[in-house]
Amino acid sequence: MFLAILRDPEATKKLLESILDSSNGRRSLSRLARTCRAICDPALSILWRELDSILPLISLFPNHLMKRSRRPGLGLAKAPTVYDWTKLLAYGERVLRITYTENPSNMASSVFTTFSENRPQTYILPHLQQLVWKVETQAGLDRCLLFLNPELQSLVLEVGTKLPQLSSFLVDVCSRTQLTSFSFSSPTNLPDNFTDLLRSQCSLMKLVLVAPGALSSQVGQWSASLPCLTTLELDLTGRSIIAVEGFFDDIVHSGASTPSDASSDSGVFSGDEIDFTEIRKSSLRLTGDLQTINAFSQLRELHLTGEVANIAVFLRHLTSTLTRLDIVIEDPPDKTDWMDLSSMICERFGKTLLGLHVTATGSSRFNELVRSTSRGGDGPSRRLPLGNINLLTYLLRLEIDLPESVVFYDEDLARVAEACPNVEILRLCPVSRFSGPIRPSLSLEGIAALTRSCRRLHTLALVLDARPGSKEILRSHGVSSRSLLRLHVGHSNVHDPLQTTILLSHLAPYLETLKWFHEKNRPGFIEVNAQGWQRVSDWLPHLQDVRLGERQKASEYISAPRQKSERSVDATTTRIRVDKGLQAKLRTTEMATQVSPLLMNRLVEAKPHLFSVLVDATPSLVDASIEAMPCLTHESVGAHPNTVSREVDGSLSTETKAVGTMVLLDYQELQNTHARPFYVFPATHVPIIAGLFSFAWRVFISYPLSIPMHMIDMSLSMLHTQRKKYMNEAEPDNHASASHSIPSSDLLDHDTPPVCL
Repeated sequence: MFLAILRDPEATKKLLESILDSSNGRRSLSRLARTCRAICDPALSILWRELDSILPLISLFPNHLMKRSRRPGLGLAKAPTVYDWTKLLAYGERVLRITYTENPSNMASSVFTTFSENRPQTYILPHLQQLVWKVETQAGLDRCLLFLNPELQSLVLEVGTKLPQLSSFLVDVCSRTQLTSFSFSSPTNLPDNFTDLLRSQCSLMKLVLVAPGALSSQVGQWSASLPCLTTLELDLTGRSIIAVEGFFDDIVHSGASTPSDASSDSGVFSGDEIDFTEIRKSSLRLTGDLQTINAFSQLRELHLTGEVANIAVFLRHLTSTLTRLDIVIEDPPDKTDWMDLSSMICERFGKTLLGLHVTATGSSRFNELVRSTSRGGDGPSRRLPLGNINLLTYLLRLEIDLPESVVFYDEDLARVAEACPNVEILRLCPVSRFSGPIRPSLSLEGIAALTRSCRRLHTLALVLDARPGSKEILRSHGVSSRSLLRLHVGHSNVHDPLQTTILLSHLAPYLETLKWFHEKNRPGFIEVNAQGWQRVSDWLPHLQDVRLGERQKASEYISAPRQKSERSVDATTTRIRVDKGLQAKLRTTEMATQVSPLLMNRLVEAKPHLFSVLVDATPSLVDASIEAMPCLTHESVGAHPNTVSREVDGSLSTETKAVGTMVLLDYQELQNTHARPFYVFPATHVPIIAGLFSFAWRVFISYPLSIPMHMIDMSLSMLHTQRKKYMNEAEPDNHASASHSIPSSDLLDHDTPPVCL
């Protein structure tokens, strides 16, 4: 069986939680974790799931680091290393909820300095979901930032004094987390921009505001706009009815629907006119014409603290389907206001309410604390009528715990049994005490109305006077409850333990637990009553066995089959003929039932949804121009020959040569010579001869040599042009500038004959 439970994580968790809730549960669970490795991990997760202090985390550091090993709150003597954080980080992953209460004598501030300066990771509690922070100083508030991890869901902030940096702290909280539950309690006023600071927290499901200024219209409008808000808690103590109604000013219609309701103020002398707004609201409220919008439509749980009249005014504005209502009232309440509140709760939330819890405020309980001391004396006991409770059909839990209004009667129990047939848990001031001649007004016989009508009632706690039961109750089998398992009688009186046991065994034959106050040091303890209830507890199991045995025998006797016996009867008949006539007329009844079906004409428009879609199928054309002009480059080569002027002595020296040698003489010398030889040409023939020589030179020597040189020059020019073309393709941007930068005078004219050197 134990191994089967370990295979199911949920069953193991439930088992360990039940051990933790028992007496000395933590010690038992820690011992169980040391016995088996299989159960160690889930047991440690349950033990470290919730911490009420930071001291258990500090104690995980090695002892040699601490100033005093038995007092970890004093801090560390030296900074821890990375290996010293191993154990703390391992257990820190299991912590889901932690509570911190600022107390300098219990916790040194140097501990938080060590956390912020030496932590090996950003969040030492990475899976923390709920954080409860109670501080009095600004330094204590700033320490909360160490634990604001992204997985945080619930933040409970209790501030004792007014802190100047509260607004900046709330800004930092909203920037780091997305909360589902936020609680703020302070004796000082809320910041002026409180709603603006929390505007980003749109996923809040629970909101608790216990501070002056929480009933402002801005807070009411903001809280009503939260889409996921299911739980709301407000403090109405010391507020006027007008202040309570001001909470709904921005979410409640004024009721002005006629022209007379509009203001006739023109802006002049407006200060001299009387404001009839509150008077108009009061009149509309009395006539029932004040209309409200559907505010807090998702609200399911409501916690209100204050006077009964203020709570009634607040509930009157709600239209949501509440399932749980907790009200903390001033005790004793006004009788009329209490009856009005009871009627309104049953009228508005009778078909949805599952739990109703009524307790007293702290100031009211202070009087009870004074009375509980030896010098306090006995306080007054007042009547709390329950006659106006009706039609709470689905109510499962009804708890009333007040210090003074503790007097109930048997008719109150009958009223609860009639109004709440499905109630499972009923507690009516189980810790109240009556001393002296004053006795409880409830009787043990009075709970017969509950056991008869409430067939699901399993827990009952009240203070009663256990008197013997009447014969009618003892003979009635309908008053025996099969479901009643736990009964808490507190300081109840008991006269005859045997008669009380007989009646109790008849009303609750399956009762398992019977509790009463038996501590001698408890105020209101009466030893005789404690001893009487101890006897009842000892005798009750035996009488229950007798009751159940008798009823089992009775059921067997009733259901036993009848015995059959065989007998013979002489069935010989004597025939006697008698003429008789019978007129058998049938009585006929004509009945007609007209069945005409109800016909309804409905037209269903079945037009298909048509969509007109145009598709542009025109191909996209792109005009691109390519310049295919060849790049031409003209280059010229200056081939001017260098001419040098030199003087040449053209005088001929007379020498004797071979025959056939022609001697050319200067024309002047020939003129000056009187004697001319026969072989000297005339002067007119010299240019002719020079032209012939020049012609012969060009035809036979110069031209044959210039033609090959001209062809070589053209070939080199073509090769040079191709090279320039390839270079221009690599640098296209320089073509135009290069083509236009060459002057026309320098172009190469290929028709010009080259100059041969």
